[in-house]
Amino acid sequence: MPVVPVADALVHYDRFDSTAPGADSRPALVLVHGTGSVGAALTWGQTVPRFADRTVLTPDLSGTERTVDGGGRLTTEGLAAQVIAVIEDAGTGPVDLLGFSMGAPVSATVAALRPDLVRRLILVAGWARTEADEYTRNHFTLWQRLGAVDPEGFGRIVAMTGFSRGYLNTIGREGFEQLVPNMPPTPGTLRHVDLDLRVDIRAMLPRVEAETLVIGCAQDATVPVELSRALHAELARTTTASYAEIDAGHVVFFEKADEFVRRVTDFTAAA
Repeated sequence: MPVVPVADALVHYDRFDSTAPGADSRPALVLVHGTGSVGAALTWGQTVPRFADRTVLTPDLSGTERTVDGGGRLTTEGLAAQVIAVIEDAGTGPVDLLGFSMGAPVSATVAALRPDLVRRLILVAGWARTEADEYTRNHFTLWQRLGAVDPEGFGRIVAMTGFSRGYLNTIGREGFEQLVPNMPPTPGTLRHVDLDLRVDIRAMLPRVEAETLVIGCAQDATVPVELSRALHAELARTTTASYAEIDAGHVVFFEKADEFVRRVTDFTAAA
């Protein structure tokens, strides 16, 4: 498991090299996780094998269990610096960069700060500014307050809003109960939630040069799909940006894995 120092952090990441024919000629795919101290393993564990035809990098950002730092307040620029360092350490750039949820504004910031390292950019269930949307601001405020006083309640609201109602009814009560402990409100998770409340990447968006795909989730109760649509509209002002919407909840790559992988594969395979 490689480690790269960035400021006061020792950033861990996993590298999955492909043995598929022609893999060396394909850009590496970097998957940036969202909120939660468990990090990349929980977020991307089921997804990485679906991209077995190329090298995949999965960084664990500050706030996760595998990356140690000084415990200070997180910023999108600081986490973007960690992703940049991982790409440079792996020697795989320019890459196709995919950010999910909190990882979307982080990945957009990477593309803005280091356009030389990003060939294609995919932003999944992302947003540009929390303060502009009262639902989202209050949602993350609720996470923050529940995390401080009611860990089980925190796990339940995260599970409820992370998946669509139809998906939760499909997996049933036992399946739902298995989701509840997946994202405990550890200090690292709450550092991520604090950042979620302060996201504002408006100044970064005009600096993005990479061709971009924004994926919104039609039944998203964590980051409402309107925010992904607005993110696409802002990017489309200054760069080539397309938009796709998948009929799923926030954790789209669990609910609609085949469609998610197809969208990403088609976009990154296009000339």
